[in-house]
Amino acid sequence: MATGTKRLRHVIGLDSELNKLQDLDVLLERILTEARRVMNADAGSIYIRQGDELVINYAQNDTKQAELPPGEKLIYNVFTVDITPKTVSGYSALTGEPVNIPNAYKIPSNAPYSFNPSFDKISRYKTRSILCVPLRTNTGEILGAIQLINKKSERGNLIAFNKEDELVLMHFATNATVALQRAQMTRAILLRMIKMAELRDPKETGPHVNRVAGYAVEIYERWARNHNVDPEEIEKTKDNLRMAAMLHDVGKVAISDIILKKPGRFTDDEYDIMKSHTIMGARLFINKQSDFDELAQLVALNHHENWDGTGYPGHVDIETGTPTKTDGLGRPLGKCGDEIPLFGQIVSISDVYDALRSSRVYKQAWTEEQTLEEIEKMSGTKFNPELIDVFFKVLPSIQTISAKYSDPNDSEPPTN
Repeated sequence: MATGTKRLRHVIGLDSELNKLQDLDVLLERILTEARRVMNADAGSIYIRQGDELVINYAQNDTKQAELPPGEKLIYNVFTVDITPKTVSGYSALTGEPVNIPNAYKIPSNAPYSFNPSFDKISRYKTRSILCVPLRTNTGEILGAIQLINKKSERGNLIAFNKEDELVLMHFATNATVALQRAQMTRAILLRMIKMAELRDPKETGPHVNRVAGYAVEIYERWARNHNVDPEEIEKTKDNLRMAAMLHDVGKVAISDIILKKPGRFTDDEYDIMKSHTIMGARLFINKQSDFDELAQLVALNHHENWDGTGYPGHVDIETGTPTKTDGLGRPLGKCGDEIPLFGQIVSISDVYDALRSSRVYKQAWTEEQTLEEIEKMSGTKFNPELIDVFFKVLPSIQTISAKYSDPNDSEPPTN
């Protein structure tokens, strides 16, 4: 009983930690991590409801992770599960009840759900115990499900989840759902802002900004770990960066439709107006109220700067748009190298990669091979060479995000 009380106190203490996170994806990953930690589960996944389906958002597996080189992330397939009684997670979501299975290979024949061993064969991992609980609001609405696999004893042996585990995880899921609802509301607000930009520029779609934001977080996280940044600082920055990256082009709402939707090439004057979307976006965050505002301003202003100094808007005063450093012709001098804030550099890579891989009215989507070749060519000119090295190291995670947020309007999937 003492162990259960201690765990319950730990779960209650996590409430404030989860409520600090605002971004939906960052929160989902943290919920799964903490659920596994509380239950001492070797593996697990978290699903979010979309209509009549559950969509996997994150999967973790300590055993498979340990087989990877240091710094590598476990790659998982993005798939959906129908909300029906036929699967463990579907049954839990449908009924709102926990499902506790001591042995996945010995589910009673009269159970409505079953276990598909093909996933074990593909991953070369043996599933034994399963505990799945719904993510349910206080009004009974099902937002998703948490599924944990293979509980471990203190000695590291695989054991079954017990009744106490069910109660503790259900309590954790109830509290996590409150944080989840708030994060979904924040995401909805951001996507409304994106929708406003999309009305002006059809390229600024929800899937596009979610992909760019996801890529940016993966690049930043690997860079930060390479530089021994404190883990708490990494988590805090990931939360703010993902939201800020979604709004990288929000300044386009201030650009005329005549320019934004012009099918042909811009004149020099039109291009100068187009470039001002960076300053317009940064101005939205002048009255900073939080770390997010600071980061969003940096991203909006700097994501078109180039490592060699040929980008824009360069050294300018945000409020007036006047140059603070000029070239010989009185034009703003472009920022170069480390003059460009890190987060602007990261979002620049993310945005270019996604733009090349996506179809537009004026072009077909590039192949993965063509895109990666072009990205590598721009190392040292458009992009920071160190960050390009990081980009290629996290490419498998980036490709997973591409699949997760695929755009139905693309002529081909974002990944091979």
